[in-house]
Amino acid sequence: MAMMGPAVGRQDRLFYEFDLEERIPHDHLLRRIDAVLDLSWLRADLAPFYSHTGCPSVDPELMVRMLLIGYCYSIRSERRLCREVELNLAYRWFCRLGLEDKVPHHSTFSVNRHGRFRDSDVLRQVFESIVRRCMEMGLVAGEGFAVDASVIEANASRFQRVEGSDVDWTDAQRASRPVRAYLAALDSEHAPTNPERKPKALSPADPAAAWTTRGRHKVMFGYSLNYLIDLANAIIVDVEATPTRISKEVDATETMLARTVARFALAPDTLAADVAYGTGAMLGWLVGRGIDPHIPVWDQSEVSANGKFARADFAYDHERELYTCPAGKELKTSGTAHDGTTIKYIAKRSDCAVCPLKRQCTTGLERRISRDVHQDARDYAQALMQTEAYRVSRSARKKIETLFGDAKHNLALVRLRLRGLSGARDEFLLTAAVQNLKRLAVHATRPPPQPMTA
Repeated sequence: MAMMGPAVGRQDRLFYEFDLEERIPHDHLLRRIDAVLDLSWLRADLAPFYSHTGCPSVDPELMVRMLLIGYCYSIRSERRLCREVELNLAYRWFCRLGLEDKVPHHSTFSVNRHGRFRDSDVLRQVFESIVRRCMEMGLVAGEGFAVDASVIEANASRFQRVEGSDVDWTDAQRASRPVRAYLAALDSEHAPTNPERKPKALSPADPAAAWTTRGRHKVMFGYSLNYLIDLANAIIVDVEATPTRISKEVDATETMLARTVARFALAPDTLAADVAYGTGAMLGWLVGRGIDPHIPVWDQSEVSANGKFARADFAYDHERELYTCPAGKELKTSGTAHDGTTIKYIAKRSDCAVCPLKRQCTTGLERRISRDVHQDARDYAQALMQTEAYRVSRSARKKIETLFGDAKHNLALVRLRLRGLSGARDEFLLTAAVQNLKRLAVHATRPPPQPMTA
């Protein structure tokens, strides 16, 4: 039987020998992330945004490292983040802070976010530097991509809204940053609303957020987290914030693909997505750039209505740009695209009047056929649906849902804390950066495969 040991809790020593490096376990997540994170470029890139005179500012690398900790451990309140870094030895170590170094005041983050961080787009630079690191480690194949969007609740009460799109803004509301940004964006080419469809409701606190039924509540204001991922290892190669509107999400796909080519010289062979992305314009855009759209396309015009001939029963002549009906008569067009998307082909009334197949064709005076201006791309996408490559990418596309689940359930990105489209963009970039860092850290510390023994 052992005797009772001395009481603990004596803290009467004046001096301690303490090495912070030795206190952090070798397998700690932040130690593994630090091994693959390189922010040595950051100070030089941000130097033009700082004054050459005045009081010394807070080190921007310190602030970025603190933000990465916050999003890694679901601490999105900067006030709470500062308290946690003050007390947690691992956080101090990751931020390069000694035991006696002061932690920045929480207000510093807000000042920099709305100032030099936005002006320099530093959070996107941090995200892209991590993507390049993933490419160097061989985690990005660049062959097959997938795109999707997930709805995140905006920091705007669904019970305080203005019906319709016309708001009589007060001076106090116009003074708020989200309202100012929204009103300025309305006059730009990237307006947060659809010109042809006015929003049903606006939030006085965050008018750029979209009124939607797609979120966790029956109705709410939300932003869409748009991810473009490489299917090889589910690395996020680009991220974009949009109001929760399908048209904006489809537009974001073009933005992300073009930016990925410009920033990383990555042009995928295939793009996997769900049926919402199977618009004629999107398919035409992809095919025109040599990207195979692995997107389900259901063309209702191929199905006969009420037993009548379907469009598939008519032969299309690409060179002459006309259809030939089952009776051998031609349906011609003026070439005008109605609504910019549909071309009408019309038969002669005199041909239809004496046609023995008219009962099987139409009840009108003449037969009409509608053809999408991007019909060739739609036909190509439908043909791809029968291939093995399509089936493989359709299964692999589920990886993007796993990333959304991780963001919401593990990183607590359920409701935004920042307001405005720029605030949503900042939160989404940091979330994607942390998710990539975790995958990169796991890959870098994974032991090499052992050789097979006889």
